[in-house]
Amino acid sequence: MSLLDTRVPAVLLRIDRNPFHHGTLGAVRSFGRAGVEVHVVADPAGSPVPTSRYVRRMHPPPLPGASEDEIVAVLRRVADHIRTPAVLVPMDDASAIAVGRARTDLAPSYLLPATPATLAARVADKAELAAVCAAADVPHPVTLVPDSADRAADAVRRLGLPVVAKWSRPWLLPAGSGLRSTLLVRSVEQARELYLRTEEAGSPLLLQAHLPPGPNRDWFFHGYADHTGAVRAGGPGRKQLAWPRGAGLTAVGHWTPNPRVRALAERLTGELGYRGVFDLDFRRCGETGRYHLLDFNPRPGAQFRLFADSAGLDVVRALHLDLTGRPIPDGAPLAGRAFVVENYAPLAALRPAPNGRELAWYAPDDRDPGRAMWGLWCRHVSGRLRERLGAPRLAPAAPVAPAHLIPGAASAPRTDNEKASS
Repeated sequence: MSLLDTRVPAVLLRIDRNPFHHGTLGAVRSFGRAGVEVHVVADPAGSPVPTSRYVRRMHPPPLPGASEDEIVAVLRRVADHIRTPAVLVPMDDASAIAVGRARTDLAPSYLLPATPATLAARVADKAELAAVCAAADVPHPVTLVPDSADRAADAVRRLGLPVVAKWSRPWLLPAGSGLRSTLLVRSVEQARELYLRTEEAGSPLLLQAHLPPGPNRDWFFHGYADHTGAVRAGGPGRKQLAWPRGAGLTAVGHWTPNPRVRALAERLTGELGYRGVFDLDFRRCGETGRYHLLDFNPRPGAQFRLFADSAGLDVVRALHLDLTGRPIPDGAPLAGRAFVVENYAPLAALRPAPNGRELAWYAPDDRDPGRAMWGLWCRHVSGRLRERLGAPRLAPAAPVAPAHLIPGAASAPRTDNEKASS
């Protein structure tokens, strides 16, 4: 018998066009292995996700820059196709913000946590996060929001080089602009130049005191705040390797008990009245030992599958259980478990993992996404090299959708209770 209510499908929504978002694949597999029908609303071009045997159907996503009304219209079309209430899981910040604001309009087609409508937008906005942390007494790096190029220069002098530059609402950054959501600024002139691109970026520039990285300083916490506000599933993890180094996603992470990080996560979500899945990033100050919150993501983090416990529970399964009225089991944490993103840390994927490990792309019961990823990744890297050398870049190849994505072409994929394919 499945842990989850298999009568209730899951719909994953991703507006961001990043083809290598392994968190989406993690959610597909987590639900699919439990026997839940999985629909993905995302751009399939150049992504390994559509090749997964656990995807029931891919649906066209909202266009880039779509309004909230347009996003709701897309989700209603998906609901009309499914014809039964489904658990909706936003997989990026833009999706989480739009869904949070449209929660009333999306019911009863979708099951959603009862979080305040504007809370996702508030915590995802990096300019707002400093005030959120101050109200909850959670440490946060000193953050300045300049209103001119001269004040950006003054902010750098006040904070001291290097400083961290962030765009307040990174989901608004235009594709192809070359602007990064987070950047380490090493000169006053660099800060001036960034400020002058504010209109292009679509949100204010933030300059933040730099907390130097170091051993055991980068941490994250993934969790699910249930209908009572209790934090279930997930746990604290240590970022061993980031990509890009120092300010990027988790390429290698370990499940590591840390009561101080857990206490901060529970205090923050409790003060906010947050409900749903969340992903927090912390950095420990080498001088004071305090853990500073760097980011609050109101959706599953890409490495959430690190925290699959002894009961088979992770944050998206906890969400499904809670919203369908089923009890959430108390599994034992699997401390020391590792998570590795193979294309960013290939050597780490080959090393022994005595406490268990999950790879982002490869899985013995779902091999096609791993194969597709390496082919697409090699093409991506060679394209970048061609660009640097001035040669024209080849168009990305879209993976061929397997038969089970076509309605009526194949039966539903097998689940946790069935033998995995060889």
